[in-house]
Amino acid sequence: MYAVVKSGGTHHRVEVGDVLEVQKLDADVGEQVELNEVVMVSGESGVSIGKPLVEGAKVVATVTGQVRGPKLTVFKYKPKKRYRRKTGHRQDLTRIKIDAIEAS
Repeated sequence: MYAVVKSGGTHHRVEVGDVLEVQKLDADVGEQVELNEVVMVSGESGVSIGKPLVEGAKVVATVTGQVRGPKLTVFKYKPKKRYRRKTGHRQDLTRIKIDAIEAS
């Protein structure tokens, strides 16, 4: 059984036991969160596709850590004008472990 959930503006295909990193959620480590924006659920009874969301479906996950993503280098310049700017960015992420997929 797997589901496609929407979190932080992106879709993730998840199964029970998966560990994934999503956009930062406001939750502490060890806390359980519910992802209610389920776009699709596939199981023994077939595939349910939402319009836009599947009614009564949710994914329960446990927060295992608050981490930061890889460093991205942002460099901009204007040729022949001696203008150069180098900055970086690291995205705040939440690492979650999928505990259950519930569909009605």
